[in-house]
Amino acid sequence: MRSDMIKKGLERTPHRALLKGTGVPQNQMDKPFIGVATSFTDLIPGHVGMRDLERFIEKGVHSGGGYSFFFGIPGVCDGMAMGHKGMHYSLPTRELIADMVESVAEAHRLDGLVLLTNCDKITPGMLMAAARLNIPCIVVTAGPMMSGRGQSGRKYSFVSDTFEAMARYKAGVINDKELQVCEDNACPGMGSCQGLFTANTMAILTETMGMSLPRCGTALAVSALKRRIAFASGEKIVELVQKDIKPRDIMTREAFENAIRVDLALGGSSNTVLHLLAIAHEAGVDLPLELFDELGKDTPQLASMNPAGEHFMEDLDIAGGVSGVLKQLGSKIKDTPTLFGLSTHQLAESIQNVDEEVIRPLGNPIKKEGGIAILSGNIAPKGAVVKQSGVSQAMMNFEGVARCFDAEELAMAAIMEGKIKSGDCVVIRYEGPKGGPGMREMLAPTAAIMGMGLGDSVALITDGRFSGGTRGPCIGHISPEAADGGPIAMVQDGDKILLDIPNRRLELLVDEATLAARRALWKAPAPKIKGGWLARYAKVVTSAHTGAITTAD
Repeated sequence: MRSDMIKKGLERTPHRALLKGTGVPQNQMDKPFIGVATSFTDLIPGHVGMRDLERFIEKGVHSGGGYSFFFGIPGVCDGMAMGHKGMHYSLPTRELIADMVESVAEAHRLDGLVLLTNCDKITPGMLMAAARLNIPCIVVTAGPMMSGRGQSGRKYSFVSDTFEAMARYKAGVINDKELQVCEDNACPGMGSCQGLFTANTMAILTETMGMSLPRCGTALAVSALKRRIAFASGEKIVELVQKDIKPRDIMTREAFENAIRVDLALGGSSNTVLHLLAIAHEAGVDLPLELFDELGKDTPQLASMNPAGEHFMEDLDIAGGVSGVLKQLGSKIKDTPTLFGLSTHQLAESIQNVDEEVIRPLGNPIKKEGGIAILSGNIAPKGAVVKQSGVSQAMMNFEGVARCFDAEELAMAAIMEGKIKSGDCVVIRYEGPKGGPGMREMLAPTAAIMGMGLGDSVALITDGRFSGGTRGPCIGHISPEAADGGPIAMVQDGDKILLDIPNRRLELLVDEATLAARRALWKAPAPKIKGGWLARYAKVVTSAHTGAITTAD
């Protein structure tokens, strides 16, 4: 075992003394040492219930014949970080998390890891670490929140019913009382946000790839089932160590393709493009950006999930969960192994009934294509991403007038002051991985556009990214980014921009000679953040089309 390096032999006497100083009994020294990387924090609703799950993981590890050690991993709540300086830190924490898990596991020679996670960048960061380390690992996602409840049986969702409510209030659509009711009911308790936002999409894709146990991706945070999954995961990690089953045995190219198809079928978060690319990089799997579009044209959208649709995570779980989606996708899913022991096809066959009101069959899809599309054109030569499942038919083709903003705050102010009108195309730039730095999510301006009733008449493009809660004609991940001199930096107020999602085009309707003249005059702006670790991050982070990974250069 790896842990023998800190507990076997005469020369490890000091190491054993330190272990005994933590309380490890002599008769436990021969057991596999299992690290439990936990992102528990009082700051995030999706993580406040993890102390309970930690207990059940610990029980499972010891029942399985291992010895567990807990260590902490930081978490940032994108909702609380939204719309201010805090969002600069969100995506970069993904790299910190991967580095921290790697550091602890390597320094202490742990035999295996249980990765207890839930929200946004934390789950992909954990998976990046698992792929990089390639020691036995299993992921436990803490589960989604119950939907909020209002009068007349109305269900509330945090993202849709708070961020968009601000704009509806500003527009006079709702009053003080209605705004307060929304605020009080949107988050009824622990768990990740109730719709198919980034946290829940990544939990589902983790299960799809076989890195967590069945129903882990959809079982509610408050459920006894989630406790049982935590216990079983603790037992399973000891077995994985004994059998030497590693993440790269599970996270193959075929497993990533399955994850992409499930994401497309459910209409999940566009952030998964960034994260799957980054995880694949750590796993040594070639996963080109173009693959998302190739599979998207061959994978129909089978579910109508909040925020763009009607169903919540609790509905998806009851309807059949991830295994139900695998069953409905049928032969489009490749048969790959999972940590559970059953293959993806066997898991699909294990589901007797699927609620086809929630997860439709291939012959009766919501839309003929998957939820994500990859666009390109002279604004985005290396690609851009749109969550087309959240775009109305009226905005699938659009020609608008550019309104340019060099920061999210400037665009948000213009929207809330009523300066954005029907027919505009809002351009938010210098918010990419390097230019932000940190590639901030643009949920506040996109929600404001929807809340102002402009969702069918205004588009937004950015080298930043969007929350899984974003809906409407919002195109992100534009590469190369403005800070690298990408064409989005050359757009000027009044330019015409063409959006053609069916044909995957995003074009600036300006001739090349004019663009060349603008490019000759362009100068890189001064960094927005000059100190702290984000300044270092900006120097090593790569473009969105590569997953915004960091390099050693």
